[in-house]
Amino acid sequence: MVFANPTYLYLLVLLIPLTGWYIWKLRKSQASLQVSSSQAFEALEATSYKVYLRHVPFVLRMAAIALLIIVLARPQSTNSWQNSSTEGIDIMLVMDISSSMLAEDLKPNRLEASKDVAASFINGRPNDNIGLVVFSGESFTQCPLTTDHTVLLNLFKDIHCGMINDGTAIGLGLANAVSRIKDSQAISKVIILLTDGENNMGEIAPITAAEIARTFGIRVYTIGVGTKGEAPYPFQTAFGVKYQNIPVDIDEPTLKQIAATTGGQYFRATDNSSLKNIYTEIDKLEKTKISVQEYSKKQEEYKYWALLVFGLLLLEVIFRNSLLRNIP
Repeated sequence: MVFANPTYLYLLVLLIPLTGWYIWKLRKSQASLQVSSSQAFEALEATSYKVYLRHVPFVLRMAAIALLIIVLARPQSTNSWQNSSTEGIDIMLVMDISSSMLAEDLKPNRLEASKDVAASFINGRPNDNIGLVVFSGESFTQCPLTTDHTVLLNLFKDIHCGMINDGTAIGLGLANAVSRIKDSQAISKVIILLTDGENNMGEIAPITAAEIARTFGIRVYTIGVGTKGEAPYPFQTAFGVKYQNIPVDIDEPTLKQIAATTGGQYFRATDNSSLKNIYTEIDKLEKTKISVQEYSKKQEEYKYWALLVFGLLLLEVIFRNSLLRNIP
């Protein structure tokens, strides 16, 4: 809770002299009666409860004044624009979503395993600008660079094979990521390229895209996903899903050359745990400050306090004109 006009809160100090004035007036207005003996009054009924309640209207009045001052100060929910700086690097994730990523040499399959490990990586780097590019026969940006990792992780859930034309356009996916990160002001700009095949589509050769990345000072880490030899692949048949072993063909020489050209590193992920090795290397990269603008919506809260003021004043009026009415 914050206040738009906090200086009005100093008026709460006025409650002290008002309370002192009430006590002084109460004592001064007390009547006295001198009698020789009080024995005659001992048999009278005990003091009426109204005597104890006679201060209630004053308490209600003071509470109403205090709440009125709070209303004048305009209480608001704690929402505001805030510019801050944090340290991080800019990272573009480039993920292969071709049909071969459904092979189940990684569990539950290559694509889902890659998504899970990438999500854990994103959660572990809250200060980084991270974006996502997907590719198969063509490429598009699933999410531009952002520090809003909640949005990014939600977009991860929508990734599946068959979103775009099948194939493996490694060069096109890499070039798309370069175009998204090249204008970044970060000292460390990183692309993590994950694929399980060979470049067989697209107008841009992978090595050409790597040379462009090097021109902009972008480091590319490449990951070849898949076991060595053959991997079980699910085929849909009239009798249900059948599995058949297919050869694992990863263009490791090209992936190694991409990494070497840009100063990155090549990794071969034959199981789920192998995928995590790349993140240890990324954590060693130099970090740079990035500007973050946070937004939250302001909301006025004074109306609830105003209703309380009205309720207290109404109670005071009721007490003064009924139960605690003064008769001159």
